[in-house]
Parts: sequence; C-alpha cells; structure tokens
Amino acid sequence: MSNISITSLFPFRRLKFIGSEDINFEEDTGKVIELKPDMRFTPICSKCRSKGVGNHSNHQRFLRDLSLGPHKTLIHLHYRKIECPLCGQVVVEELDIAEPGGPRVTKRLAVYIQELCKLMTVKDVAEHLHLDWKTVKEIDKQGLKQEFAHTDYNGLRYLAVDEISYGKHHRYLTTVIDFETGRIVWVGKDRKYETLKEFFLKMPEEAREQIKAVAMDMWDPFIKAVSEFYPKAAIVFDVFHIVAQYNKVIDEVRRAEARTAMETDKNVIKGSHWILLKNPENLKEKEIPRLEKLLSINKNLSTVYILKDELKTIWQCNDRQQMSKALDAWCAKALESGIPALKRFVKTLRRYKYGILNYADYPIHTSKLEGINNKIKVIKRQAYGFHDLEYFILKIKQACSGEY
Repeated sequence: MSNISITSLFPFRRLKFIGSEDINFEEDTGKVIELKPDMRFTPICSKCRSKGVGNHSNHQRFLRDLSLGPHKTLIHLHYRKIECPLCGQVVVEELDIAEPGGPRVTKRLAVYIQELCKLMTVKDVAEHLHLDWKTVKEIDKQGLKQEFAHTDYNGLRYLAVDEISYGKHHRYLTTVIDFETGRIVWVGKDRKYETLKEFFLKMPEEAREQIKAVAMDMWDPFIKAVSEFYPKAAIVFDVFHIVAQYNKVIDEVRRAEARTAMETDKNVIKGSHWILLKNPENLKEKEIPRLEKLLSINKNLSTVYILKDELKTIWQCNDRQQMSKALDAWCAKALESGIPALKRFVKTLRRYKYGILNYADYPIHTSKLEGINNKIKVIKRQAYGFHDLEYFILKIKQACSGEY
C-alpha cells in the first residue's frame, strides 16, 4: 500500500512543507504542520509588496488552520522580518497564509469562519471550532469591514429612509435603502438631521444628481436634510407611515371614550385596542361580533374606524389632481366629526400635503423596510456583538445586501 501525502493540503505560496506530528489538544487529537519559507523565492514586503533586500531576523508562531477531518490543525510557521527599501523599515515578509499582526488563524480558516457567521451566531461558531468568541467576532468584523465599510452610491435613483429602534431609552438607527433593489445603502446612529447630513455629504455630486425621489416618514429632521441636499428630489410620504400615525388617533379616541363611557360600555371598549387597529381581513372569527358591537354603541369610534379605510383609498387615485380632491374630501369629513384628535390629524395632513401628493408622481414607499426591520430583529435576538454598534451595523448591511 502506498503512503498518502498530506503535502498537497497545504499549498501556501512561498512556503515549504517540512513535516507533521500528532499532538493532543486536551480531549481532542490534532496535528501540527511545520512550514518554512521557500528559499527559492525572494522575500516580499507585506505592506508594499516590493522585494526585500535582506533577512533582518527569523521568527516563528503557531496558527490555527482548517481541521483535518475530526482533528484540529496547527501551523508551526517559520517566517522572517526583512528590510524593505521602499518602506524604509523592517517589516514582516508576505507569505499569503495569514494577516501579519492579525488573529492567529490562517486566511482560509478566517474565510470559513466568516461564512459560518452568516448562518450561525458568534457563540455557536466559537463553540464549533473551539475558539474564543472574541476571536471569531473580530475575524468576522474585519471581513465585513472590507466588504461593507464603504458606501456604494452607484445606481441610486429612488431612496427610502426610516429609523429603527435598537435598544432601550429611545436609541435609534437611521437606514437608507435603494428602493429599486432593496439593498441597504447606509446605516447611521440616531434619527437626527445630522444623521442624514453625514450620508449626504459623502455622496458624490454626480450620484446626488441622479436622485429623483425619497420616501420617508413625516419627520422634520429628515425632511430638512433631504430638502437641503436634494432640492430637486421629491419627498414622498407613503400610506404605511400615515396610517401608522392615524392608528395613534384611533387609540387616543378609544382611551377618551373609555373614560367617559357608562360602565356597561366600558367593558366593551376595554381591551379593544388591537381589534380596532387590525384590518378587517385579519380579524379572528370571534373578534368580529365584538367589533360590531363596539362600533354600534360608540359613534366616535365608529367614525374613526370607517375613516381609516377611506384614508387608504387616497393612495389608490390615478393622478395628482384626483388625489388632491380625495384628500380634501377626507379632511372635510374628519373635521365634520368634531373629534379633537381628528382635527389635529387633519392639520398634520394639510401641513404635509405636498409629500402625500408626490406619491401620484413617484409611487414609492417604505414598506420594504418592514422586511429589513424583521431581519434586524433576528440579528438582535442572535446577539451578534450587539454592544459593538459598528459590528451590529455591518451585520445589518450584510443581511440586507441581497447576496444570500
């Protein structure tokens, strides 16, 4: 029987396979592979890739490599520090096996760790490979920074902007997506004017000129930033956010009616929060009779509930003129009711009417961000370095890159 050589399993450039030995890692078995620089090659500077002029000193270190089946594998690496004439200093030679000064793992193991981190938590990957979780996280973070640290402004025409909560005490991130592809373009801390300003200032002028419209919530700091940096772009307020604001009106009316209702009616109104906010098609069978009774005993709740469905129809109009008439008609009905919360909501709609009507010309919205928010919630639950905000943002970009 011929001997099987493992030399071909370690085809690292500029390195020569010397030999291997079996060792024990606590309860596991493993191998140590010894590699030395191949003297047939002139050493190269790891910084500028130019040829070195002399061997300054010899060194060695151990690197974790991909396992050989069930066996852990360590690389016993011999390497040199050389004098680089271009850099003018002593540097580590380039061997293409590991990042100089980086984690003590080979490049191919680092790639494997980064692939696993797309599917598993940092903790799970660390336990699977018997590595420290901080090492796993740092390897994944460095890979993500190479891929997602720089903002890609190419091909942007329609943007959607929204904020997401990432912690207690009103901590927010602002997300900007490419509406056409669903790709997250940028994520910034907070939801202030300065947050979007940072994004816009870095955008090249030629890319800025291509932006036609931006969908967003009726949030003045965002409106100010877009108006300042994209004066030609249309600001669009979509139905999703406006209905979300209207739901707060319904809840306000429900609480007010509960306070003044008779005892028998209070029992019907109490606990009806979700029934009133649900779309009719999403109601459970047992909830329908209760909703019908609730609307029959309280005129104001019936009014705000009916107006909710009518509000949505405004975005179904065919053109800007028709949409404007529908919006004015809805506001007139709401004012007729005399309900204070509705009056305040009408005032808001009229103030932001320009952005509502822009939907007729640019039917874009932020509903795609809901799917992104769900992905972000999964990332939070899996605790991908949640206390490291930079890493958390990189994981968000990766999850919404459309690559996997």
